[in-house]
Amino acid sequence: MKTFFLLCSLVATFSCKAQNTRTLIEGMTSPKATLEDVSWIQGHWKGEAFGGIAEEVWAPPLGNSMMFVFKLVHDGKVRFYEIGHIQQQEETLLMQLKHFHGNLKGWEEKEETVDFKLVKVEEGKLFFDGLTFEHVSNTEMNVYVVIGDEDGKTQEATFHYKRID
Repeated sequence: MKTFFLLCSLVATFSCKAQNTRTLIEGMTSPKATLEDVSWIQGHWKGEAFGGIAEEVWAPPLGNSMMFVFKLVHDGKVRFYEIGHIQQQEETLLMQLKHFHGNLKGWEEKEETVDFKLVKVEEGKLFFDGLTFEHVSNTEMNVYVVIGDEDGKTQEATFHYKRID
């Protein structure tokens, strides 16, 4: 089960026919952006994903970052958590996260994070490398992420969230 969720959470950069995500091409630099460009993400969000319930809580910008926690519940049990942030780094943004089993044992090594570099900012959309946030309305957002399976095939998963706060 760990392998499935780890693969589902890692960003694949090759052989993807994604519609809503972008890839940072080697040699490209991330565009200028600030936390103000993403502050609309703050809040408590809930939706369905991977046959279960996904929940995210985003704090407002503070200390050059916006922190978040994520939980996936399937068949009444927590399958995994994520904790992370979008951090202001000089004139751009970087999203970083770590995964944890339902018992809070970490997936990544102590010093490792899963990093998503900023690719592009559009009105209502924020494109990180393999992950996109879409502001649908003040009460809805979509998150698109490129995931890989055990056979190395990739696809784009969609999380449709509704604000619950």
